[in-house]
Amino acid sequence: MSLDELFPSPTSSHATGSPRFWPGSTPTSVKELKTILKDNHERWHIFINAIKFHNHAAHTVLALWALGADEALLQAVYKDSSAYQCPAFEAPGEITVKNWTDHLGDEKYYQGYLKFFNEEIKTLGGDELLKKYLFAAEANVAIESGPNPSMLQRYLGGLFHPLIHTGYGFQFNLPGMIVEGLAQTAVHDADTEKLLPASVFKSNDGVENLTSRLLRGVALNNPTDEHKDDVHALTILSRVYADDRLGKKFAGQDIRMFPETIQNYGEIIKEYTDQWTFHGKLEDLVEQLVWVNVVIYAIGGWEGVGKPLNADFFFMHLVTSSSFLSSIVPQVSSVDAERLLRGYLATSLAWYIGRGRPALDIAGFYEHTKLRPTPPGPLPTPSEGTHPSPSSPIAVTPNPWLAILQTTIIHPDDHLPKLQRALSHYAELYGTRASGSFSNTELKGVDKLDGTLFIRAAIMTTNRLGWVREGEPPLEHWDRRGVYTSSS
Repeated sequence: MSLDELFPSPTSSHATGSPRFWPGSTPTSVKELKTILKDNHERWHIFINAIKFHNHAAHTVLALWALGADEALLQAVYKDSSAYQCPAFEAPGEITVKNWTDHLGDEKYYQGYLKFFNEEIKTLGGDELLKKYLFAAEANVAIESGPNPSMLQRYLGGLFHPLIHTGYGFQFNLPGMIVEGLAQTAVHDADTEKLLPASVFKSNDGVENLTSRLLRGVALNNPTDEHKDDVHALTILSRVYADDRLGKKFAGQDIRMFPETIQNYGEIIKEYTDQWTFHGKLEDLVEQLVWVNVVIYAIGGWEGVGKPLNADFFFMHLVTSSSFLSSIVPQVSSVDAERLLRGYLATSLAWYIGRGRPALDIAGFYEHTKLRPTPPGPLPTPSEGTHPSPSSPIAVTPNPWLAILQTTIIHPDDHLPKLQRALSHYAELYGTRASGSFSNTELKGVDKLDGTLFIRAAIMTTNRLGWVREGEPPLEHWDRRGVYTSSS
């Protein structure tokens, strides 16, 4: 495909649950966005260094554009990002249908995989590309001898960056992002065998048909009786938090934390994720994962009255990645959807465990967090007749999301727009969930959990990262200290 075909003007996904595009885009801003995406595709590698830290440039400009950023903002952000990118370079050899599994995990072949998947998407399209090269048994289990390709493991690795990248492709209808994301998957490491063993890919048509019926809600005659013993993803989280076998000891350097967690606790994690009841509508299952990951980030990051949010860098990625599931899941079969979502839950729980399994004090969080921010600096002075009254804080900040997103769009941190876009989207989808909605789960204090979780999380995040539009300096880095004890 040509660059213009890879990166057309974005259009919003029609998948249920995909995030909106906020007003603000113009012909000039979309032209600049496409210019940046094409330049990033040609000039830069998908990793910025030898230890496979990720090129986020496309993610950030797409999130900002979707929030209404203009061309000047997009240019400034991309200029900053370009300062630390790794230039693209030719692969040592060509990637073909015959040898595509030979160089998996080798970042030197990124450009080779990029060209290969570019050719393949021409005939297959995005959904069939994923089916053949991500979910098929041959893409995950060696046909004869040699190591397993393990593409789904790679896809869920790297703090979900391959999933995020292809997710942007489906969410914005950009084939180039799908191609880049799958090429990134191919050069990622596969280190979650204990979460996604080869046996997961051994199924038959009967199992697939049964799973399809369950997922699509067919023949569910009496849901109340039939599913009274269902295990919700929040219950799985509760059980993981309560399991003392999983420890709270720091595993070492950040770069070793995740693989060591898998090595030490992978079998236990899989035992828990296998307990997750998987039937009903796919959007309901995706919603369960959203609640799990926002609870981990926000409530797990709340450390008590008067203390700032422990805005964990790794937990933040759990939230942003979850916003792409609703765009990806409709592209795949029901069996593949189960493999993806169950693997996603297992990987999320592994990060939760690896960061020390922070406490989840739902009652304390709801008692001491706010529903309306108080931005610093000079505030507007509402005139007489303003509703509900000129002295009301509502008259100063009528919609808390608008204040938060205004300062987010110009914040220098390249992850913040992605997080706040996800949280605002969840507030739109799930903000009306009343307390008591999760009474069928085992999580302590869950009777307090409601749809205000997302605005509370967004306010705490802005307070921690800085109200830069209002004059506060930005926080230099997200928190990376975890929540650990001296013994396991």
